[in-house]
Amino acid sequence: MAFDWSYTVGLFWSRDFWNATLLVVELSVATWVLAVVLGFFVALADRSSMMLVRRIAALYVWFFRSLPLLVLLIFVYNLPQAFPATSAFLSIPFVAGLLAMVLSETAYIAEIHRGALVAVGKGQYEAGQVLGLTRAGVQRLIVIPQALRIALPSLGNEFVSIVKLTSLVSVISLAEILLVGQRYYTQNFKVIETMVAVACYYVLIVSIFDAALKALERHLDFSSRLAELTTEEAEPSGVITRETGDEVQSAAVQPAIRLEKGGKSFGIHPVFENLDLSVKPGEVVSIIGPSGSGKTTLIRSLNGLETLDHGIVYLEEKPFLAGRKEKLAKSIRQERADALRIGMVFQNFNLFPHRTALENVMMGPRYHKRGSVPEIRQDARSLLAQVGMLVHENKYPHQLSGGQQQRVAIARALAMHPSILLFDEPTSALDPETVGEVLRIMAALAKSGRTMAIVTHEMKFAMEVSDRVIFMEKGKVVFDGSPDLLAERRKEDRRLAEFVRI
Repeated sequence: MAFDWSYTVGLFWSRDFWNATLLVVELSVATWVLAVVLGFFVALADRSSMMLVRRIAALYVWFFRSLPLLVLLIFVYNLPQAFPATSAFLSIPFVAGLLAMVLSETAYIAEIHRGALVAVGKGQYEAGQVLGLTRAGVQRLIVIPQALRIALPSLGNEFVSIVKLTSLVSVISLAEILLVGQRYYTQNFKVIETMVAVACYYVLIVSIFDAALKALERHLDFSSRLAELTTEEAEPSGVITRETGDEVQSAAVQPAIRLEKGGKSFGIHPVFENLDLSVKPGEVVSIIGPSGSGKTTLIRSLNGLETLDHGIVYLEEKPFLAGRKEKLAKSIRQERADALRIGMVFQNFNLFPHRTALENVMMGPRYHKRGSVPEIRQDARSLLAQVGMLVHENKYPHQLSGGQQQRVAIARALAMHPSILLFDEPTSALDPETVGEVLRIMAALAKSGRTMAIVTHEMKFAMEVSDRVIFMEKGKVVFDGSPDLLAERRKEDRRLAEFVRI
């Protein structure tokens, strides 16, 4: 029997097929949107700190991924037999089909979201934390935009699967494309001709939405955006403004930040024990020592990025943070407000990759409403100018060198106008050619009278810029004194002489 092309072509003018196509589009889009939203919450629940919440999320994903959609469709559609109260809406085939598909797809999409959330680095969460963002703020402004971009290709592929799965809703008499096709070929027995038309309708839907999703993917892919052309590379201006005009360094002045009897262990491995540290207002303290000496853990404990096992951190002699064995009568809101007084510059920059240099600097002040948007933008541009990055204000982090990214990170830390700046090995991730530009910025900050605690391996910089140098080894403070005293002590102490080479 010859293939009846005229019959197949005629099906593309069939009102029944176009109505079925519209139904498939509505069902697919509604299922995808709802499952994407609900799947994200399931993925967050899977990463919750509460074991019960994690178990419930895992159980949901396990059950609905194991259950065939066809079985779920029949079960949901016939549920009113057991629960008559549900007949008002579940007796409607579209509603029953949508509910069954959302329940099933949420489990699959939750796993896509989980993978995307895992791909967002820990440093992004920490950068949001030091800017004083709440958990919801970190998710909304930092994590979700990045996770969505990572997950979008897989989410687009899942939409294609949803379109094809809509053919199963014919089992509950929902007039989608396949059911309409079946009705046609049972009347004229032209199975092949009818199924070719059915296939074309599905291909048309998938092609249109696949193109739309790929366009959205390109729009969200900030890593593919071209860098703006600049005529010259800006150098740091070296003009760093003083935060306050009356900072003095005196033994009578109370410490800006102080750790009392701090202790921290990772499992059975102690990092430091009963360690004391204080930094006066306007003082620059460099913390040096071999890898594994505990200096990075120490500085991260000062702003809560690491939780102490015991000990108390004081800000201007007022309790700020306490170890697990101590308790402070402070609300989370008050603790977060106090944390804004401490700026942090990370080893790996931790800039937000989906935001420009200017937007990175503006994020903290905008979130905390530290002025109008024009005022915040003007202040951010001023800070970028101070670190020599104003010419690159509209570039994304991936368009900047390591040294440039660190300079933006310094401007971002300064944007909240903190009273204390912490630096965690700010040059260790840089190549030798870009280390100098970052050290020049830090030296200018030190000369401006800012309070700074710096973990560094740059011995020459530490000796030239610091008011005090602390040498740590095996979790203990071996030396705490001025650079001049260190220079004298290293003549007598072989260990100091081996490490401190200028």
